[in-house]
Amino acid sequence: MTVAVRHGLEAVDILRLRRACGAVLQSRSGSTVSFYVPAGTCDTWHLPGSSCTPGALLLPPADPRWVMPPAAADGSTRPTDAWVLRSALCEAACTLTAGGLGPF
Repeated sequence: MTVAVRHGLEAVDILRLRRACGAVLQSRSGSTVSFYVPAGTCDTWHLPGSSCTPGALLLPPADPRWVMPPAAADGSTRPTDAWVLRSALCEAACTLTAGGLGPF
């Protein structure tokens, strides 16, 4: 699930505070961030300002573009729960809009 970098990084902060952030990757251009979400999320994802692409490839954990690395404590890739992410993105949009950095 991909969003603009400012919006995405604000959501990462919210999710990290809630200990609910899975793997997050910044694009090569630095203009977007992508959240790794469970398979099937794209079938029901409809949030303006974001896009969901099924079958995203994961880069090696050592790649410097990872905002949050993909490996959980047991070595598996940890996705972000789709509905928790939706809530964090909505909260991030409100925060950024209130700070004069929106609308989203």
